[in-house]
Parts: sequence; structure tokens; C-alpha cells
Amino acid sequence: MKTEIFKEYTDKILKAFDITRDEMFSKSKRRELVDARQMLYYACSKRPMRVVYIQKYMKESGYDVGHTTILHGIKEMGKRVESDKDYARLFNQIKS
Repeated sequence: MKTEIFKEYTDKILKAFDITRDEMFSKSKRRELVDARQMLYYACSKRPMRVVYIQKYMKESGYDVGHTTILHGIKEMGKRVESDKDYARLFNQIKS
């Protein structure tokens, strides 16, 4: 069940950020890719999905990420969603 949620959010984020799956799960630190990953962490956490599952699904997708990186991403994206109307609108589109 959680796998489907992760995949659904991934697809929506790929479309919203206009990036490919390969870019999303690459080791690149380009700002738009980091933002996309952090949005994925944040959306999954609000489902609620435990960090260990997010980490597992990221690794299965080819991106090995640490627990603390996910927690940091959730926190950072939470700040952006609360303070930036564009990120808030994007998050609402993704979760619907």
C-alpha cells in the first residue's frame, strides 16, 4: 500500500518539477532536484509514512539516502510550504 503512495507522489512531483525519474534519483545536488526530493519526503511524511519506508523506497528507486537527510528535507520543505504560497499550492496539488 505505501509503495503505491510513494509511486503516485513521485509521478506527480516529476510532472510538477518537469524532471525525469533518472534526474530525481540521481546524486545531483541541483536545486530543483533537491527541492523535488524534499517535496517527496514531505508529502510522504504527511500521509503519514514513516521515514524508514521513505528511505527504503528511495533506495529501491536507486537513491540511497540517510535517515537524517530525509528528516532535514521534511523540515526544510515544511518551512517552505508554510512561508511560500507557490510551494503551498504545489503541495496541495500533489496531495490531492
